[in-house]
Amino acid sequence: MSTKNPLFDDLAGLMTGAMGAAKTASDEIRTATQARMHSMVADMDLVGREEAEALKALLEQAIARIDELERRLDAFEAKSD
Repeated sequence: MSTKNPLFDDLAGLMTGAMGAAKTASDEIRTATQARMHSMVADMDLVGREEAEALKALLEQAIARIDELERRLDAFEAKSD
């Protein structure tokens, strides 16, 4: 024997509405947080990966050049002694 209880129907409807409101609030918070994070990162003036890789390659070339010049200087100093 099945009976419909309006109280349970009302509670179910209320819970469904509350879940929808919570989901909407969660989505809004996520969107606002992401927007704020993107803004903060943009304000930090960070370099991109490509720019960092290019600088790393230049640094490696400069270090290799310095090492070569130090070797040549050491050889020159050894000759002049």
